[in-house]
Amino acid sequence: MQNSDITIIGGGVMGLLTAREFLHAGASVTLLEKNKCGHESSWAGGGILLPLYPWRQAPAISDLVIESLKTYPTLAAQLQADTGIDPEWTQSGLLITHNSPEETILAHQWGEKHHIRIQKPEDDCFSGLNVDPQAPILLPDIAQIRNPRLLEALKHDVLAKGLHLIEHCEITHFTLEQQKLHDIHTNHGRFPLHQVVLTAGAWTRSIFQQYLIGVVDAPDIFPAKGQMLVFDAPANTLNNIVLHGDHYLIPRRDGKILAGSTVEYHVFHKEVTVEAHEEIYNFATNLLPSLKDAPMIKHWAGLRPATEDGVPYIGFHPEITNLSINAGHFRNGLTMAPASAQLLADIVLNRPTVIDPQAYQFFKHLPKNAL
Repeated sequence: MQNSDITIIGGGVMGLLTAREFLHAGASVTLLEKNKCGHESSWAGGGILLPLYPWRQAPAISDLVIESLKTYPTLAAQLQADTGIDPEWTQSGLLITHNSPEETILAHQWGEKHHIRIQKPEDDCFSGLNVDPQAPILLPDIAQIRNPRLLEALKHDVLAKGLHLIEHCEITHFTLEQQKLHDIHTNHGRFPLHQVVLTAGAWTRSIFQQYLIGVVDAPDIFPAKGQMLVFDAPANTLNNIVLHGDHYLIPRRDGKILAGSTVEYHVFHKEVTVEAHEEIYNFATNLLPSLKDAPMIKHWAGLRPATEDGVPYIGFHPEITNLSINAGHFRNGLTMAPASAQLLADIVLNRPTVIDPQAYQFFKHLPKNAL
């Protein structure tokens, strides 16, 4: 029976980075994952390290994004040095093909505020693309991360730092007394609880509904399914990440090109569909015609943890004194993960925070009639 300072439920990028923060602070950490670490939404995403059209997002999202962007180069280098696994942080640049005059103004204002370069793209940015650009912009410093490799590196890193990891761990029930979680019972036995951190992504609300229903308020997090394709193209077929309307192409270092994605709200299964395949395939091959000659090698789906405004929950639950939440990052979990993990650890350890935690607190997300 493991007796840890911190017990984390959920082993995606948020759980692994949150564990890493606590381990760096000298805490003992147990992480419980219902399947295999890093094989849900964190694995399924594209790895663009910027929200799509970030000037359309809530300021609370930008705050986490900008702090995370500062962290990623060093994080990727440290992980590669310590584990030998390269997460492939790559400064591909982000090309946005179409913008209205109003959107262009908002983009430049956002870039100036957050010190993100935004410029007019050179003609060679459109090489191979079948597009008539309208007020296009290039964000040359925006990077991507190869998320499956990031997750593999993080898992190796936290295990080497002393994480007690239990995969394929199913919760059976909690012991909740006097507004405190005392034990968690699982198919691997009982674990005494001190501080509990819930990083279960799209499954966060269902944990409340299954095991704490009628006892406490549940965070309003719901699944948003996304489907993607990947093409096996020659290296350097595409140099920049390309955002065209609501879809995008992401070129990996080895030539593979990811195309995505759909957004299907309140869908709690990961079956792929013919309709999504046709939608994404047609987008990709119309925008980059050379992909018609590249094998389409995989089609998959993941479940993002959405909130109404895309702003995650980060902080203590208002009723359970030793439970905190770091979940609900929607499409931007990888993008916001380093800063989210640091903020949650700072809150739990009562350290000064770099980011104001107010916007991410539980009560901000409750329906008005619940307050």
